[in-house]
Amino acid sequence: MSPQKPMAHLVGSVPLPDTETVFRTVAGQLGNRLKRIPDGETGDRWRWIFWQREMLVNHPAMEDDTDTKTFKVVQWDGQIIRDLPFLRFKPGVDPSQVKFEAAYAGPAVESFGTYQRLQREGIIGPDTLFQVSLPTPMATAFMYISPSAREAYLPVYEAALADALREILDSIPHDRLSIQWDVCQEVLVFEDYFLARPEDYKEQIFSELARMGQLVPETVDMGYHLCYGSPRDEHLVQPKDMGILVEISNGLIAGLNRRLDFLHLPVPKDRTDAAYFQPLEGLKITSDTQIYLGLIHFDDRSGDAQRIATAKQFIPTFGVATECGWGRTEPTRVESLLESHAAAVQSLRG
Repeated sequence: MSPQKPMAHLVGSVPLPDTETVFRTVAGQLGNRLKRIPDGETGDRWRWIFWQREMLVNHPAMEDDTDTKTFKVVQWDGQIIRDLPFLRFKPGVDPSQVKFEAAYAGPAVESFGTYQRLQREGIIGPDTLFQVSLPTPMATAFMYISPSAREAYLPVYEAALADALREILDSIPHDRLSIQWDVCQEVLVFEDYFLARPEDYKEQIFSELARMGQLVPETVDMGYHLCYGSPRDEHLVQPKDMGILVEISNGLIAGLNRRLDFLHLPVPKDRTDAAYFQPLEGLKITSDTQIYLGLIHFDDRSGDAQRIATAKQFIPTFGVATECGWGRTEPTRVESLLESHAAAVQSLRG
């Protein structure tokens, strides 16, 4: 397991007004306890990939699939979070000729300018990397695209993400950059959350995740965040244990022909028991990979300590994070969450 010094990790979104406020607030609270700093995914990106749905809805090649039932996004407790029509290609459209604009590069380059300025001012530490979080192709495919169009859609959107990543890599110095792949829908596919999944879904997911990772050169820090979704700051599915997270992690690692710098795995608030963490014994990582467990929860320092103590039975060294991003969290919680991260890191460092 990783001998690296325990650190804090932020998944991505932070519910503050703008990028500079996020940088100043996070760096001020966590300082050298944070290896990577995200821009908070402010503005249009605060709902994670929903802004990509808006891009698809307005695309001339796409339309609502009126022949398929709408997709109800159901939370773990049965609450319907969203009920929207699936999208498909319009009749007569050749998907191979369609081009989507994922548009992640523009915000990343703009935020990097702010990052550089604040680093020069000494607000952001010299060793803190600029983190860009990107979705996988399956994220929008399973949430927004009709099952009948999904197979044709996936390579088109993957190409759009590859273009966005390429622009980011061309615009930001590699020694200052970290790329995080957000892995949510793949976890939900393993949990059989969606109405349909391909028979070879495991192979497809392992291949996709390794393929996206391979797009990031070795000169750039890169890792994966696995989660169960948080459209209302709660999971869509409550996991039985970390078994599926470990299986997905091992599958992508087996296909990855580059260094894996970090891996983030979530821990629900009520899981202080050994049974949840036990699958970590089967996690196949090397000392190059820093593990972050998403076990920090708002206003639950004693619970954080319990989850940390249990996790230590199965993984000797790890960093801390929350389960997912904070974009749907009350802004008033940010300061307390950052304080909890700092306290947890301090406890782990002894």
